[in-house]
Amino acid sequence: MKAHVSSILLGVRDMEASKRFYTEGLGWKIKQDYGISVFFESDGASPVGFYGREGLAQQVGTSPEGSGFSGLVLTYVVRSEARVDEIIAEAEKAGATILKPGGPLPWGGYGGSFADPDGYVWSLGYSAQGEDQPYAE
Repeated sequence: MKAHVSSILLGVRDMEASKRFYTEGLGWKIKQDYGISVFFESDGASPVGFYGREGLAQQVGTSPEGSGFSGLVLTYVVRSEARVDEIIAEAEKAGATILKPGGPLPWGGYGGSFADPDGYVWSLGYSAQGEDQPYAE
């Protein structure tokens, strides 16, 4: 198996609320809406999609119940500290829970994090320590 993710599916409790959060709140564009799932424009990266939480859990053979930190963090690397702060503000306005506001990181970069309405954690980061960063924008 290669170190590659073909797509990222997030199990959501309320499809319409989640679509509003990401489209109206964060400016994402829907590529395909199948009713039971939705995928967003990916700009060449691994596509991100939503599926009903219960249906996705059933599909992979697990329980839809769960709470706390899942061990999964979605990262979004940008080109400036200011952009980290802008995205944190956009997410908060859209209804995200800010977990850590933008600030210095232990390894020397700058970042912050938020949880979307379903509790998925997004870590935003910037580092001036290299040109080969996996920039999202």
